[in-house]
Amino acid sequence: MLSVIGMIVVTVCVLGGYVMHHGNLSVLVQVHEYVIILGAGAGALVCSTPIRTIKAMVTQLKGLLGHRPGKKDYQDLLTMMFEMFQIAHKSGLLGWEEHINEPDKSKLFNKYPSFLKNHHAVTFMTDTMKVVVSGSAEPHDLEALMDAELDTAHTEEAKPADALNTVADAMPGLGIVAAVLGIIVTMGAIDGPPAVIGMNVASALVGTFLGILASYGFLGPLASAMKHLVADEHKYIEVIKHALLAHAKGVNPAIAVEFARRAIIASERPTFEELEQACRAAKAGGGGGG
Repeated sequence: MLSVIGMIVVTVCVLGGYVMHHGNLSVLVQVHEYVIILGAGAGALVCSTPIRTIKAMVTQLKGLLGHRPGKKDYQDLLTMMFEMFQIAHKSGLLGWEEHINEPDKSKLFNKYPSFLKNHHAVTFMTDTMKVVVSGSAEPHDLEALMDAELDTAHTEEAKPADALNTVADAMPGLGIVAAVLGIIVTMGAIDGPPAVIGMNVASALVGTFLGILASYGFLGPLASAMKHLVADEHKYIEVIKHALLAHAKGVNPAIAVEFARRAIIASERPTFEELEQACRAAKAGGGGGG
């Protein structure tokens, strides 16, 4: 949502300043310039980017309007993992099976909808827990396994922002292309009235203006916002990794989630006391069994 607010501020300030300088907004309505620049930019994106990355770009742009993991989400995640570790402590690792085999039907997971809605996090955690249940991986092997998945996911999720940033870098150049075409048209009418020549030159300059504004005012900032979104989602998964790894090393449930809590950025990290209270409440409520 902040990205939308930022773009509104950019638009209002740029156009508002132009009007304050006695500019005529109708001069900026040059449809052919928009077709040249935006069409060429879209074409360059399609030419240089695989379709799966373009689809991921659309998803991430929509994600900028959505909810990002906050303090409450992290506290719920850690509490849920504490309950899972309590189940393993009481019933053994086989107690996890009813939860990790069908997570959508798990009574425990359904207590924490913010986790259950994060399909990547659910898949990462349940797949890793299945490996733990099978007993086929030592802690250092489990860490390597999780790191491999995290690195692959992070690399893939970074591609949409890089692709959008490439288009943003190209927009000023495309603005110059539109301006040059406008000058060509102007030179063809050089013997016309000064008012007509002036309008043609203004139209050409609109192309340069649009290319620069699109690059530095919209596409570049959006690409940066997408990178922050990916980093936030990656951190959420990373917290799960630290908790699972601590549990695999034989650490008791309370300390295992403390390892994970320390991996959360300070602004979103629940305090030790807040997490302890949440875990005690969960334990008193039955530890997530069944």
